[in-house]
Amino acid sequence: MNPDLLGRLIDRHAPALELYARQWCDTAEDVVQEAFVKLAGQNPAPDHPAAWLFRAVRNGALNAATASRRRRRHEAQAAAGALAWFNPNLSHELEPEQAQAALAALPMEQREVIVAHLWGGLTFAEIASLVESSASSIHRRYQAGIHTLREHLGVSCPLLSTRTGPTTTD
Repeated sequence: MNPDLLGRLIDRHAPALELYARQWCDTAEDVVQEAFVKLAGQNPAPDHPAAWLFRAVRNGALNAATASRRRRRHEAQAAAGALAWFNPNLSHELEPEQAQAALAALPMEQREVIVAHLWGGLTFAEIASLVESSASSIHRRYQAGIHTLREHLGVSCPLLSTRTGPTTTD
């Protein structure tokens, strides 16, 4: 497609195409951009490029809306099955804003490990590979970050038994 023609089509139709796409999805700009990229790659160019663009935007917006609904449903299901992060029996309430601020105040290295481990579900070995460090260093960062969070929030963490193997007593 001729770059001048493509530029004229963008100038003439992009705002209307975005408005058209907003009927179905929240990512109208992305959908319109993808449609123009697809149009630029058409060989031969369609006989009626404006009509082609509206069809491409409609299809893209419907697909984006479906993907968005699917993602929200998946996230809701995942959240419903997730374990509670905070003990509801604590004597004081922990506000989400406090927890978010405390997490944001951590050094990036500690915050990255905590988020990847707790919310991402990665093991220390996987995180070590991700950040190109040793698993023992990642574990130390995690422990230091959790300790700092507990101090900052004034929250203690109940001791959980993490041993799975046999224990010996002397």
